[in-house]
Amino acid sequence: MYKIKETSTNYANKQALAEECPEVYAANIIGGQWALVICSWLINGKLRFGELKKLLPNITERMLTLQLRKLEENKIVKRTVYAEVPPRVEYELTPIGYELKAIIKQLESWGEKHKALDSASRSKMTKTLK
Repeated sequence: MYKIKETSTNYANKQALAEECPEVYAANIIGGQWALVICSWLINGKLRFGELKKLLPNITERMLTLQLRKLEENKIVKRTVYAEVPPRVEYELTPIGYELKAIIKQLESWGEKHKALDSASRSKMTKTLK
């Protein structure tokens, strides 16, 4: 994950757009390849880091850590550390994070419809090319 230079025009444009448009602001918080997937798993309840890693086998530990930190920083995820040996850390959605449930379900439904539409278009195109 890279950071945009705060002195760049791209950064200024992104900030201005996020201030003007709540949809862009929200997309900046939950956007990215892994954030929504992590939230989708956490909707079902608390999970430990290792459990999340098993549910997301293609994510690196570093990326999972970075994404969880970003979600925690944005108050979407709450991290709880238990004073045990070995230490136990659990992640769960905050109340505002749980409000994403309906949005995630809608995105899932839309994604399935669009995937079917895209598959139908490809199938039609393949038949035309033959």
